[in-house]
Amino acid sequence: MKDGGSEDLSSYSNTSSKNCLSNVRVSPDGRHIHVILHTPKSGLMTYDKYQRAHLVQCQKHLDLVLTRNVPVVDLIYFDQSNTEDGANLLGVIFENGKVEFWKFSERKSGWNLLQTSDLCNSPRAKIVSVSISQNFIIWCEERPPSESSAGSGVSRNNYRFCICKRTFEVDEVGVCLGGVKIALHNNPRYLVVSSGDIVYLLPDIKEHPLITVSNVFLTWSPQHDIFKFHSVSMGTLLVRNSTSHKESDFKRLVTDCIGILSTTNPPDICGFCPAGCGDLLLLLSSGWVCVMQRDGILRQIYKLPDNCLAACGIQNSLNLYHDMLALTVGKMMYLIDAKCGLELERISLKREGLLFVNCLESSSPQMLSEAGLFVVIQREVEAKLKPLVSHSENISPSAVLAEAVFEEACKYYQQRSLSSTQLTAEKLKKGGMFQAPISLAAIIRDYLRHEKLLSSLDSELKSLVGLEDIKTAVLKASEKDLKNYCETLVQQEVSRLLSSEIDRENLQYLNSIFSLFPTETWQAIQAILQLRCNGEGSLSSKAPAELWKIVLSPVQTTTNFNHCNGQQKHVPANVSLPVFELLCQSIFKFQPSWLPRFLDLAQHQAGASSTSSWSYGVKESSESLPLYKRALAVLPCKGAYQDLEVELLLCSQRPNAVMQALRILMGLGRWDRVTQVAERFCRQSPLLNKEIFTTLLCEVAQHRDLDPYLDLLWTLCPEDLTVTGILNIVLKNLPSTTQSSGPFQGHSNGSHLTIGLLKPLLRKVLQRETKPSQRYADILQSPSHPPPTPPRQVKELARVNTELDMDLSERGPSESQVSPRLGQGLGRLGGANGAT
Repeated sequence: MKDGGSEDLSSYSNTSSKNCLSNVRVSPDGRHIHVILHTPKSGLMTYDKYQRAHLVQCQKHLDLVLTRNVPVVDLIYFDQSNTEDGANLLGVIFENGKVEFWKFSERKSGWNLLQTSDLCNSPRAKIVSVSISQNFIIWCEERPPSESSAGSGVSRNNYRFCICKRTFEVDEVGVCLGGVKIALHNNPRYLVVSSGDIVYLLPDIKEHPLITVSNVFLTWSPQHDIFKFHSVSMGTLLVRNSTSHKESDFKRLVTDCIGILSTTNPPDICGFCPAGCGDLLLLLSSGWVCVMQRDGILRQIYKLPDNCLAACGIQNSLNLYHDMLALTVGKMMYLIDAKCGLELERISLKREGLLFVNCLESSSPQMLSEAGLFVVIQREVEAKLKPLVSHSENISPSAVLAEAVFEEACKYYQQRSLSSTQLTAEKLKKGGMFQAPISLAAIIRDYLRHEKLLSSLDSELKSLVGLEDIKTAVLKASEKDLKNYCETLVQQEVSRLLSSEIDRENLQYLNSIFSLFPTETWQAIQAILQLRCNGEGSLSSKAPAELWKIVLSPVQTTTNFNHCNGQQKHVPANVSLPVFELLCQSIFKFQPSWLPRFLDLAQHQAGASSTSSWSYGVKESSESLPLYKRALAVLPCKGAYQDLEVELLLCSQRPNAVMQALRILMGLGRWDRVTQVAERFCRQSPLLNKEIFTTLLCEVAQHRDLDPYLDLLWTLCPEDLTVTGILNIVLKNLPSTTQSSGPFQGHSNGSHLTIGLLKPLLRKVLQRETKPSQRYADILQSPSHPPPTPPRQVKELARVNTELDMDLSERGPSESQVSPRLGQGLGRLGGANGAT
């Protein structure tokens, strides 16, 4: 063993293997650096962090010399923290199964060889990996192929390794080794890594990887001889107690999961590091940094940028420093919060480095490179290391923690959600979506001192505590109290769902609540929307606009219902109703008379909002139906609720809906209601006025049911309608008459329209046509000239027939083409029932 003192470490790079950092070991106290040499000859170099006087006088720096020229496999340090002198005790493991125990003592001039022992029983054994766990030395050794398997091919020889263990005790004299026990036979080559009382057996893919077996790695408890098979893509696959088998044969243990392994292609393990307490940090070829917990759960921490590992090669190093994870990939160092996966900083390196933990300063990342030792302190790096992103102020962990918790929760819920809507931390805080009591309890348990996090989660804690109180009370409640608790629970759950953005999963959940608890949900929506019925017959609500936005927003995946005249025909069992339809359905069931009032209130709330994406006035499409059509969707198609349908159509105040309601009323023969609707809506717009009047005039031409209301109907005549237009409408809609073969004409029961019924309307229109038009009077007249003198007297109208002849004779050729038909029509109008 050579000690290079505190000299520059660049000299070892020329004598080590290609990836020299993988051959470097650092003592637990960070004082000694050991370099395992393979070329040009096997050996071990040791560097001391501090110069010692006796070494300065020696030019060759010879401290200790190994007793054999055999390749060194690895070094193991024994825990000497409880001893009086506290000296380092080191075991140098050789490939041929030998082990040398060295002890370092400052008082005894450095390293001293204590003893040499045989670790393996077989002289032909070859150690490939070694580790120390509690009072066990565990190693993987290669056994020479037996005579029976000498000709069986390469595939059989791949399983010629075994896992061994041996107890040890350290005393003042040296190290006392126990007997060798083989824990596992016929296994592939494994890297033995210990973390606490758990030993990990990781596949060594650098040496003839086996495609199927490399997909699995094992955890082993040396004390209990329990093996667990894991995969980085599927978690724990198998648990086996080796003491229950006559032989701990790897092939027999892995048989039960070999079929699963052949169908999976998990990422490779590119780097690893013990995390203490039985956990293991893993760097996967997919770029994920994960921690394999001792209970078999693989938790993802951080994702490297894409193609980062491929660009930087396989050189990487990672280690855990309390709650901070440090990772070097090539010439870049990443500092990550191990609790939440938040990237704290990136540091650009001039050279590749090896991270290690100094037990005396375990909270600070320390790195070894060819240029020396470096320590990361308060987000700044000593010596030549500089942060890639500089920070002028220190980042407080408590300031970052609250946001990091919600960011992690966002990733979790986004992965589980079927919605394409991006979830943010702000939505998560305000939306009451943080429904993870176990995770929340774990976070609070570790961070009770962080006031900012507690204040951020205060509402969630109160909600969870209240929910647990209700659950406890339900177990002891009577039947009467149970109903009250049920109402409280339903109201809280509906309120929570309506306070957040509704995705498909939450919508299905809300539908199930309305289906299972119809009465409770009806009471809940009254309380949540604060619905009140005024004395005038209208509904009012004091609910905030954000709540109405959730209520009225359509869900595209569930609005494609089949409709029957605007009504829902059938909703499949696996389709969820949107929120607005759910509320309308509940109102229709328990308070049908409120449905038109609720529609009017909803339209008012939608119209008051400036958000065009949920206003009911937007252009109709399959994704954004108007609210009145959505309300009609809850009515059955059997026609038993036509009065309610009419009210909903009229409540919309849309021209097409008003005309649809008018036709329903005419079909029912409710002429009194027809004229009321006509009088009300004719004042809204000239186009709707003309359409309503034309429709009713057609009815007048066909039957006498509107005769009592003709005076009111004539007052609704549009100004742009002429006598010719009126007569054309009437003639087109007169009922067809059949010629009678007898002397008397049939159907003379007073059901025909007569000229006398139309006389008031025609007189009114003629008077309006003969008056000078005052429409453009203000434009045409000049301020300096008086207006033209109006006619001194108005032409008297003695008889309608005479006036019509005069009117037609005075009209131009553009309207003369309708004269023959008008003559025939007038003859028909003055037929059997008389002219006047």
